[in-house]
Amino acid sequence: MMTNLARHCDNRWIMSQPNISAESLDKLRQHDTPTVCNVIELFDVRPRHCGYMDQRIRSCFPEMPPIVGFAATATVRAAAPALDDPITIKDQIERFDELPGPPVMVFQDLDDPPAAATFGDIMCTAYQRFGAAGLITSGAARDLDQVRALGFPVFSGGNNPSHGYWHIPAAHVPVRVGGVTVNPGDMIHADCNGVTTIPIDIANDVADLCGEYAQAEGIILQYLNSGSITLAGMADAQTQCRDRFQDLRERVSASNK
Repeated sequence: MMTNLARHCDNRWIMSQPNISAESLDKLRQHDTPTVCNVIELFDVRPRHCGYMDQRIRSCFPEMPPIVGFAATATVRAAAPALDDPITIKDQIERFDELPGPPVMVFQDLDDPPAAATFGDIMCTAYQRFGAAGLITSGAARDLDQVRALGFPVFSGGNNPSHGYWHIPAAHVPVRVGGVTVNPGDMIHADCNGVTTIPIDIANDVADLCGEYAQAEGIILQYLNSGSITLAGMADAQTQCRDRFQDLRERVSASNK
């Protein structure tokens, strides 16, 4: 397909992906993003302070459940008219089927500070109708009442009522959002706590372990919410929890040998 999009794409970033099962996606949707981050740490595949977006990127609708999907990346600019024929939403949607699962739109706003909103209700409706799970931008949001009514999770760096000279200079390229470089096809998990990437190679394993990790943490919470508690009892619950975590680490380590 030779369109405006082709001029701006670097197809080396659309890599063959390991198979991520529908079951794994369902499991990941059942857990919050902090749990996913905690489980990723067990695999020791990246520094603990890397891979998740910083506090500049916040959920516009914290009440909505977690989303999981694969990055459909783009840049956006609104401070001045486009110098070339910009990429269209149609161009973006036509490439959704190159991703291994539901798209999550990830936009880097090239204006600093953002001059206008990255998205509105028409964009979000189109993305949602063609299978997108949500949208993340380093820029601004608008039409929030209408987008909330869609049930479409969005994450942004703030709000802005105007679209300015909105246009998309590039798509399917690496973008930098919330301190994280996101490549096309990267796996994303996001909820009211924030946004993280999930290394593709361990995604199925992360999905399988989230439930056990949450159960281990639940040992402490169950004790603290019991009728009668003591410091000694809390310490014992913490020890049981740590033992479960250590067991998970050892299992992960053994499976990676």
